Amino acid sequence: MNAPTRRFRRGLVLAACGLALGAPAAIAAETGGLAAGDAPATSASSSGSSSAKPRSAPAERTRITRKTIKAVQRKLRRKPDGIYGKRTRAAVRRFQKRRKLQVDGKLGPQTLAALKIKAEPRRAPTPPANADQLLELIADCESGGDPTAVSSSGKYRGKYQFLRSTWSALGGDGDPAKAPEGEQDERAGELLAEEGTKPWPTCGRKAVAQINGDG
Repeated sequence: MNAPTRRFRRGLVLAACGLALGAPAAIAAETGGLAAGDAPATSASSSGSSSAKPRSAPAERTRITRKTIKAVQRKLRRKPDGIYGKRTRAAVRRFQKRRKLQVDGKLGPQTLAALKIKAEPRRAPTPPANADQLLELIADCESGGDPTAVSSSGKYRGKYQFLRSTWSALGGDGDPAKAPEGEQDERAGELLAEEGTKPWPTCGRKAVAQINGDG
């Protein structure tokens, strides 16, 4: 065999070895570089870098009425008590997982649409003229104005001592005592505008009396 022929065949062998060694990399590129059991990669542009991180969708903040919560509970075969508590949230998360929706336990537009429930349009409640003063007095009475306060029982949490179910119904996520103070103020303002001082029977009464000069 002459030298040019040997060089040609050697080149073919090296090329074949290169393809064999490169095969796992090619497969990894096609699967997003995931090992077995990993979550599927998000789709990316064919011209973009595979290492680019997808943008996170903004968190939904939805205000839901008790009537809507009851409708959701009926669909999910839960007791329709209108309280968006732990068991209802867990049922929503299971439903979202089955339907391949974002599993966040929230009653956002996509989840409601999948449940075939139309959220009721609601008018923004009008807060009382002295809302800021009332909230300040209520917070001082409930928690000393501490946004991280938790009652000895663990039941009441945050600056306004929210129940977790009340916090969830207002659109809050997670633990009220870990939410930013500004968010706690905002949601307490919504609650005050909608229900007055009823959610804070003792501290609300004291706050009103103090403002009226009776306390």
